[in-house]
Order: sequence, then C-alpha cells, then structure tokens
Amino acid sequence: MGSDSKKVQWQEGDLTVTRTCAWTAPGCHDGCAVLYYTKGNELVKVEGDPESKYNFGRLCMRCLSMPELVNDPKRVKWPMKRIGERGENKWERITWDQAYDIIEEKVREIWKDYGPESIVTAIGTGRNTWSIVPKLTYSAFKSPNFSMGFLAGDSCYLPRAAAMGTMLGDFFITDASQMDERRYENPEWKRPEVVVIWGNNPIISNGDGFLGHWIVDMMKMGTKLIVVDPHLTWFASRADYWLQLRPGTDAAVGLAMLNVIIQEGLYDKEFVEKWIYGFEQLAERVKEYPLDKAEEITWVPAEKIAAAARLFAKAKPAAIQWGLAIDTQRAGVSVANSICALVAITGNLDVPGGNHLIRSAFGVDRLAHVASDWGLAELSEEMRAKRLGVAEYPLLKFGLAVTSRGDTVLEAIETDRPYPVRMYWMESTNTFVNTSAEAPRVYKALKKVPFVVCVDPVLTPSAVAFADLVLPAAMSVERDSLRNWWTPLRSISKVTQFEDCKTDEEIVLDLGKRLNPEAFPWDTVEDMIDWALKPAGVTFKELEEKVVMWPKAHYKKYESGKLRPDGEPGFNTDTGLVNLYQDIFVEWGLDPLPYHMEPVYSPVATPQLMKEYPLVLTAGARSWEFFHSEHRQSATMREFHPNPRVTMHPDTAAKYGIKEGDWVWIENNLGKCKQVAVLDPGWDPRVVHGEHGWWFPEREAAEPTLYGAFESNINNLTTQCTTGPTGYGAPIKNTICKIYKA
Repeated sequence: MGSDSKKVQWQEGDLTVTRTCAWTAPGCHDGCAVLYYTKGNELVKVEGDPESKYNFGRLCMRCLSMPELVNDPKRVKWPMKRIGERGENKWERITWDQAYDIIEEKVREIWKDYGPESIVTAIGTGRNTWSIVPKLTYSAFKSPNFSMGFLAGDSCYLPRAAAMGTMLGDFFITDASQMDERRYENPEWKRPEVVVIWGNNPIISNGDGFLGHWIVDMMKMGTKLIVVDPHLTWFASRADYWLQLRPGTDAAVGLAMLNVIIQEGLYDKEFVEKWIYGFEQLAERVKEYPLDKAEEITWVPAEKIAAAARLFAKAKPAAIQWGLAIDTQRAGVSVANSICALVAITGNLDVPGGNHLIRSAFGVDRLAHVASDWGLAELSEEMRAKRLGVAEYPLLKFGLAVTSRGDTVLEAIETDRPYPVRMYWMESTNTFVNTSAEAPRVYKALKKVPFVVCVDPVLTPSAVAFADLVLPAAMSVERDSLRNWWTPLRSISKVTQFEDCKTDEEIVLDLGKRLNPEAFPWDTVEDMIDWALKPAGVTFKELEEKVVMWPKAHYKKYESGKLRPDGEPGFNTDTGLVNLYQDIFVEWGLDPLPYHMEPVYSPVATPQLMKEYPLVLTAGARSWEFFHSEHRQSATMREFHPNPRVTMHPDTAAKYGIKEGDWVWIENNLGKCKQVAVLDPGWDPRVVHGEHGWWFPEREAAEPTLYGAFESNINNLTTQCTTGPTGYGAPIKNTICKIYKA
C-alpha cells in the first residue's frame, strides 16, 4: 500500500496507519522507518516506509514478523512472583505496586546490610536498555554495577569502542551517505571506491546503526569489496578479494596489510605528517608481520593480503565496515587498533565516503541508546571506584559503556570478593542461553544470588531458572521513546497496549521516584523524553510529527575544531592527534601498539589438544530469522529455520561420516552440544561453525528441561574469564572441537 508523505497517521479502510520507527523488542539494532497497520488495539501488519531516506522502505524478516510476536498470547502479561522453588515455573500474578513494594524493600535492605554496590544490573545486546538501565542502576539503586549479562570480555562493540576512544577520541562509522537526508544525491558525499567488510555480514546483522543494504546500493554504483571473513558470505562471493582467515587471527591480517602499505609508501603522507602520533613506532611493529609470517598465522595466501592492502590504500575514498568478530578474541582491542590504523594512515578518516567520525544527532544521548553513563556522576568517587573490574582493568573507563566487567561480576558471585552480589536485575538478557560464555558455570552462579528480577516480554529460560519476580516489558509498538545511534534522530510512537505490560522507561521512572525521587524529577515518561530532547530543541510531540530529524553533517572536523571541547583543531585525544602509539597503555602496563594474540585453544596454542579436538570452532554468525536468542517462539521464523545448525565443508562431513541433516555432537574439553549438520563449501575444511542463542519455547519450561536451553547451547563449549590483558575481548568465536554423529 502507499503512504501519505505529509501525514504521520491516516486511515485505510478500517485500518489505522501510523508512520514511525521500530526498535526493540522484538529485536534489531537499527530503528528502521515503518508503517504500522492497526485495527483497534491490534497490530495487523508492518510495512517499510517508502518515504524513508534511512531504509528506503526496506524491512527485514524480523520486522515483518512483528505482528506475530506482539500478539503472541504466551507473552508475559503482568507482573509475576515466584511461588515454587526456582526452576519449577510456578508463579503468582501480582500488581505492579506489589512488585515495586517487594523490590523497594529488598533494595533498602541491601543498602543497609551490604551497600548499594551489592546490586548488579545486566542487559543483553545494546538497545533502548543501554541508556535506561544505567539510569536505574546509578540513580535508583545507587550502585556502580551496570553490566552486560556475563558477556565474556564485554565482547560486543566495547573492545572496538575502547580502541577508538583512546586512539581517535571518537567513534567512526562507514559513510554510506546516511549523515544527510539527501543521501546519495548529497553533492558533498563521495561513493567509496572500496569498502572492506571485516568480521560481519551486514546485510543480515545490520549492526551498530548501519544498514547492510547501503553497501548493496554502493556496489550498484561501482564500489568494490574486500571481505575479511572465514566464511564465503554473499558479500565475499562478490568481492575483489576474499581473505578467508583462521578465526581469531584478524590482527595478523591487519598488521600485514599495514606492513605492505607502509613499506610501499602507499599511505597518505600529508595526513600522517600533520595528524598522526606514533607512526614511526607502528612502522617498526608491523615489520614483525611480513607476508609469509602472516600467511602462516592466518591461512590467508600472502599475495591476497598484499593485493587487498594495495587496492584499499590506493582507493580514494575507502572505508572499513567492521563487526562483532573483531571483539570476540582476546586481543579484540588490538585488532581494532590495527583496523583504525589502516583507516587513519590511508587518509580515510572523516572524509566523504570514508569512515565518518560520528556523534549522536543533535547531542541527544539520553533514552536514545548511547548514554551508558546516565546518572553515574551522581555517585561518589568512592562508590564509582567499587565498579567490578575497573580496579584491575583501567581501560574499562574508556569503552563506550562504563560497564562492570561481566567476568568480574561472575567471579564476585562465586567468591563473594571483593563483596557479595545480593541482587541481580536482568533486563532483556537471556544470560546462560545467549549472552554469557561457559553456560553451565553462569547457570550455577546465578542460582546463588538471593534476589533476582527479570524484565522481559517473554518467559525465557533465564527467567524460569532464576527469577523471583518477572516484570512484563512492552514491545516497540507499545511505547513512546527515541532512537538515535548515531543519526538521524527518530521518534518511536505507541500504537497498541498489551495486557499489563510497561515500557522500560515507565518501570525505571516508577522505581526511581520510589527510591531516589530527587534524581527523577519528571512526572511522566513524556516529561522525561522532553528533557532528553532539549539539545534538539523539540518536544516529543513535535518530534512525533516530524518522525525523523537529520542534523547537518560535517567532514574533516579535526581541521575546524569541532571535535575538541577547547575548540582547537585536532582530535579529542590526549595528544590532539590520532594515537597509533598509546602512551596511556604504557602507563597501564599494556602494549601500546597492536599485536596478534593466539586464541586460548588453537592449532598453535594447544597442538596436543588438537589431536583430540582437531577442528577450529567458530560460532555466532547472524541468521536472517533471529536476533540472538529472540524469535525462537515465532512459528514463521521456525518454519524457515526449525533447528540449530552446525555448518561444515562437505569434505569435513565425509571424513566424519556425517550427512546433510544429521544431528551432530560438537564437543571439546569444556562441554558439548548437538546441532543439525549443514554442508557448505564456503567453509575451510579445518573449520566448523555452530549457532548461538538456541532454546525451544515449545518444550517444557520447568527444570530440568528449561526449554532445552543446554541441549544445543554452543556456550557449553566457550570460556569465561579468559580475556586479554585489557579486560576486553574473549575467545568466543575461536576455539576448537571435534564432531561426531549423534
């Protein structure tokens, strides 16, 4: 159906059509423009908004299936209190006031007997909760411990964020013209001659405020691709160079490319001379990674690395679009540093069609995803210093989020050191099923925490296993809120109400006004949104009428003083330059330059163990149907993707007597799980890939089944507390295994 570009709401027969933006839940990282078709209080259909300059009317399967998930009668409908033992799945319906009374009583008891630091909050993948749960943590609970659901090494964007924060002083994103409403018609924008897709499949994942379709658009205009990925993705099949690396060796690829570019003088000499600190030291370091050594480490032919380096360096402009695989290795920060260096020395930093230095549109951070420090300043220095992990790992101060380190939270629960964890608040995180590595260990630990609250739209295995209270979270269509991350600024409009669900914003405001009303001066959520929107100069109602607001984009901001608080030219770093060499790392006892670090278990690190577990195991690639552990309750999605898949080369399957469709055990020294074999010649025969996030909502909820949460759980085979020296990064996507028919 069409749309009226001048209206935000209109009628089509008996359907009301609302133009707005979708976010979560159900899941997605982007916030595409949509048309919601409602009949009364029911969401009937979702379409992409054809007038949108963001997604141009395109939507993924996850958004199109939203009516099924929103209207699912099995959703959590109202607050529930556990009445049986943990894991029995026995609940009593209570009111919101009763739930708040229980929470308030427990929080005040903990304040009195243990101190606020004994309260830990946790979220899943970064979404609206990324801003609102920190405010709950710091301002309402008065605790410094906001975390990411036992995510080992905080291995989701934070290693990259820490690298960019210390090296560049800002974050970057591939410039696909999305900074300007005119998009590809913007005369200032230039199409990248080359885009490097490194460690992600953006057409499926659409991560970190970047829509993969934009790369397809640019390919149609002539952009060439280099893809760094162990799997032959759709993009890799269309790339000029596909670098099929061994999982966990990305830094060696980056350093070898830098070596070629520097040795052959292909770098941007003017930019390096004016804006780079530590070029000489980096030039010396990369000599340690000649092409033949890089080939030995990475399995990528030397000539391919060299050719890709030359193509990238000679392209003007060029950009790198990166993903989660950068973070999920012990030296995740170091990998990110090497990639940042590639962007910087080739002169592709903050130029049209390069890697744009980006901040949230109009400076609107609160409620819009990026403000994980919201409320932190209200805590005393003494309380902030109690944040779990920060004493041992000072780099944690420089990541995107001021999170408590997930591994340290786990150790604190297990040992009661440096203090006990008495309350755990989990909001839209499915802990041992998805977020955490070493699933059995995390499951055992959380059983020990005396008081657990779960906020989620659905009853997950984590809720059944641990929760004393379950609070029903509203979905995207059921709340008013904001979307930024990074641009444009978008409104999210409520069009339906499901039973007694409340939005994350409502829950936090309600509890905040009970526990610390001075820090929550707003009467309503709309008041809170209006306050958050002040930097943009609009109210929520005004933004709803616009749906979207585009700020003016600026390039080469380092030349005009737009990056530094003092208004001087340069980067927002301690030197005012791009820090290829990190002095602050030296102060912390860390290597100031990028380097390769072997995975904990690998052909190089553990050759004896490889005799029993001869295959490299990687995991976690995104699928079209699911967003991490979400959507498994969708009959539509499960029709497309009914079972977990372990993917392998046909030669590997033949070697182990496995056929397409066989149930297969994946096993290593830590544990095992079973998934269905899929044969794919796009994998190296020495590598297999397992899927993450699997549970089976159609099965028994109560223990010991827990919706089959352990049966196909790839995190039975991964490790917690084996991070790199920075505290960031963990070997989640690079370990070892054996496979055999189940």
